[in-house]
Amino acid sequence: MSTPGSQWQGCEVGFLGDSMSTLCDTTANKRFYDYLHNLLGLTPHVYARSGWQWKNLLGEVDKLKRDHPDVDAVMVWAGTNDYNHSCPIGEFFTESTAQVNANGKIETRRCRSHVMSDSTFCGRINLLLSKLKQTFPDRQIILLTPIHRGFARFSQSNVQPSEQYSNALGLYIDDYVRTLREAGSVWSVPVIDLYSISGLYPADSAHDCYIQNPETDRLHPNTIGHFRLARTLQYQLLSLPAKF
Repeated sequence: MSTPGSQWQGCEVGFLGDSMSTLCDTTANKRFYDYLHNLLGLTPHVYARSGWQWKNLLGEVDKLKRDHPDVDAVMVWAGTNDYNHSCPIGEFFTESTAQVNANGKIETRRCRSHVMSDSTFCGRINLLLSKLKQTFPDRQIILLTPIHRGFARFSQSNVQPSEQYSNALGLYIDDYVRTLREAGSVWSVPVIDLYSISGLYPADSAHDCYIQNPETDRLHPNTIGHFRLARTLQYQLLSLPAKF
């Protein structure tokens, strides 16, 4: 099942994310990047923490650059907590009018600028991807969409409804997934759409074999779930260059 001699063999890859990626997460003995190490030969460097949203990842770019300045690629897997904490989606751009030289003639035209703000999901994406592009201009940057969400109860005060329910803003998880798909076009980065192609569907009891706990945690994959994620990522990554 491994791919000996793939373009990812020997590559160092940074992973920015939340509890799906964090090293201190206890929901799986092995995680997707551990399997990717065996399947593709890459070496993972993980910068992730439970509960983190996109806004929390900005400082991790500096840490990754400091610790591993020669990293070959960076993958970002986040967004499910932005949904759960009801972050407004916002817009990628603001629009105004400005004068510009077009073929030697000064004209007034519509002009757009990236929204750079951590108060909206689009603004957070812009901030992080701008920083990644500036910090690692010649490296591969890849976005991963969240997977489907099931019910979770981690404490009396931390009960998370399944994706059947909207968040406090009336938005569903797929609204955030669509935004991440669009971000790929806005910033010219590949998006691996795990929401659509991972095959994981925790809302269905038939998929209990892939989740951490059918009663209290239908949100996080278990070891088998992480292996399925890794196999999906393996073939997606084979279609992308690891280095430039």
